[in-house]
Amino acid sequence: MHEMTKEFLKAAFAGESQAHMKYLLFAEKAEQEGYPNIARLFRAIAYAEQVHALNHLNALGMLGNTVANLEMGIQGETFEVQEMYPAYKAVAELQDEKKAVRSTSWALEAEKIHAELYTAAKEKVAAGKDIDLGTVYICPVCGYTTVDHVPDKCPLCNVPGEKFKRF
Repeated sequence: MHEMTKEFLKAAFAGESQAHMKYLLFAEKAEQEGYPNIARLFRAIAYAEQVHALNHLNALGMLGNTVANLEMGIQGETFEVQEMYPAYKAVAELQDEKKAVRSTSWALEAEKIHAELYTAAKEKVAAGKDIDLGTVYICPVCGYTTVDHVPDKCPLCNVPGEKFKRF
């Protein structure tokens, strides 16, 4: 694939992925404000954006088998932990942007857990096995992730454990 086409597809994938997520968040807001049909419209178009993103990822040859996908997940999470969020947090601190410091700090800590979970999963899949995965709990405020137990309060943001989302 030509480099320019590859870069355009990567940019298109990023844009479609952001649109997908943004529209899902817009749908939640519309629902909270009492507009169920607007919420449904946002969700429908979010799905179309997901289809576009999938097509771009396939065109790039970046949708591999589960081991390859886990490795990409590990690389992404590790990049966020080692480079991206420390740099973003440092800039936010330098510029005294308290909300940005908080959001990058929370994300940084959650991404560490995600990398560990993906690494353990990859080891199992490489051996031809699925992981034994209990219930996964995610804090709805900061993204803190835990398996099989819910803390009384989130260790990152102090949200009560009963508010955690279950997967």
